[in-house]
Amino acid sequence: MSRHGRRRLAGAIGASALLGAVRAGTAIAQTAAAGAAVSPEPIRLAVIEGFSGPFANAGDSVWRNLAFAIERANARGGVRVGDTARPLALLRLDSQGQVEEAIAMLRKAADQRVPFILQGNSSAVAAALIDAVSAHNEREPGNRLLFLNYAAVDPTLTNERCSFWHFRFDAHAGMRMSALADALAQNPRVHRAYLLNQDYSFGKQVAALARQMILARRPDVEIVGDELHPLGRIKDFVPYAAKIKAAGADTVVTGNWGNDLTFLVRSAREVGLVADFYTFYGNGLGAPAAIGEAGVGRVRAVAEWHPNAGVPGAERIYLAFRQRLRDPRDDYFNMRHVVMIDMLAAAIEAAGSTEAAAVARQLEGRTHRAPPYAAAMRAADHQVLAPLYVSVMERAGPQAGEGAPKYDLEGSGLGFRTERFVDLQASARPQACAMRRPDG
Repeated sequence: MSRHGRRRLAGAIGASALLGAVRAGTAIAQTAAAGAAVSPEPIRLAVIEGFSGPFANAGDSVWRNLAFAIERANARGGVRVGDTARPLALLRLDSQGQVEEAIAMLRKAADQRVPFILQGNSSAVAAALIDAVSAHNEREPGNRLLFLNYAAVDPTLTNERCSFWHFRFDAHAGMRMSALADALAQNPRVHRAYLLNQDYSFGKQVAALARQMILARRPDVEIVGDELHPLGRIKDFVPYAAKIKAAGADTVVTGNWGNDLTFLVRSAREVGLVADFYTFYGNGLGAPAAIGEAGVGRVRAVAEWHPNAGVPGAERIYLAFRQRLRDPRDDYFNMRHVVMIDMLAAAIEAAGSTEAAAVARQLEGRTHRAPPYAAAMRAADHQVLAPLYVSVMERAGPQAGEGAPKYDLEGSGLGFRTERFVDLQASARPQACAMRRPDG
């Protein structure tokens, strides 16, 4: 073949290859477009938390927990709405832990027509969101929101301030304090108690409930201090720890969370304060490592579950979470996030819709029987009823000896064992909610 012929053949082959590539690319694009056209729209959930500011570590912990719970739901095929299985998608909105910013983030979620709002770190923020969601739903009945609360535990949120649009998936402060006070009453070392809490609605509730419930169960106990401190602004708790020690307190009762708890227990160790700590959140977010050996047999926490509770189905869920962690210091797991997402998914499927009022009606009175634990959403006030564990810090792992907790926390070598268990029915407390329900 002549040189000219070879060039013509090569040109023809090149043109043919180019045409084939174009056709293949067009086919791929058309397939992708077709796939995109039938891909189900995700069900969006907006989490409004302080992802920056003094409690950013608490916000990040919530994000890890929620992301894990949502991935579990999506791995089961998502949530079926009518004939379509739709995935859940989580939107991260930073409130900086401030009420004004939280309201701004709520407006942003509403503008994007996100039907479900998640929040929990700060009862003050939760109270503002309850009011804002109710007002929004009155203004825009075609774009209503549902507020799911996983950690804001001021009792008034499901009592005097209760709302049809708000559901709480955590035991409130009265439920938690009742369990703690029962455990405290059985401790013969307790004679002089110091109450130290954050200066906002939740901290004030904890202080009032602690005084009332402890003295009802143990009138011989002397309350030697009852103090509130600024929320999220104290970096050095040594003066507070020194004051507690000087008061001769053998017991500290606190609802502190985040760095306000970590800094407190670290300062207590620095000043050599030997006391029993009865806490809401002493089992995570840096607290075990900060407390160290001084907390063995003395630090207690209360929660709906803990890693050494001995519930097989829950244990498997926890291990799946733990295996994902790159840093053991992130090992703070709240099983209620799993229960909340599972109950929400079941309510959406029962409603056949993501419309807020329809889902709310399916959440009311709903029970959850599958692992990790049984729970029921009380219809009268939208307060979840679930078990509670009071657990005490111990050395953990096989090296700690027979009977030691199996799992430690945050790589600290310290874990918690159950000291007191309160079942679902016994955890319930009277409610005073006069709920107004929408007509449609």
